[in-house]
Amino acid sequence: MSDEFRKNLMGPEPTLLPAETEVYEQLEAGQEALDLVEKHPTSSLLWAVLAEEAWAEGRTIDSYAYSRVGYHRGLDSLRRNGWRGVGPIPWEHEPNRGFLRALYSLGRASAAIGEADEPERIEKFLNDSDPAAKAAIEAK
Repeated sequence: MSDEFRKNLMGPEPTLLPAETEVYEQLEAGQEALDLVEKHPTSSLLWAVLAEEAWAEGRTIDSYAYSRVGYHRGLDSLRRNGWRGVGPIPWEHEPNRGFLRALYSLGRASAAIGEADEPERIEKFLNDSDPAAKAAIEAK
């Protein structure tokens, strides 16, 4: 039996997004996500940071909007990097964390505004992506 056959039985390979080195460096240097997102509008990480900041300030609708953009930008990036709608998106791979944080924030904000099915769908998606992601996000 070939290794390829065994691999296919185990499911899709994890999707690993590319690093956003410039974004990481600029955030570490103290630049604001709101300023950076104009230069890096495809960065799920920046949209997730904006969603988290808005949530912390009690701006639920803003958090929802920012996380929705981060979620969709992340889906675009995942697809460009081989994801086909299923399979692991591991938290341990740092570049995946922006998408996973945006996904978590979207679930939280959608629950807060009373969406019926969205929070449950997001919870399942997050768990299917990486069962450890939610605990890691909530621990930070």
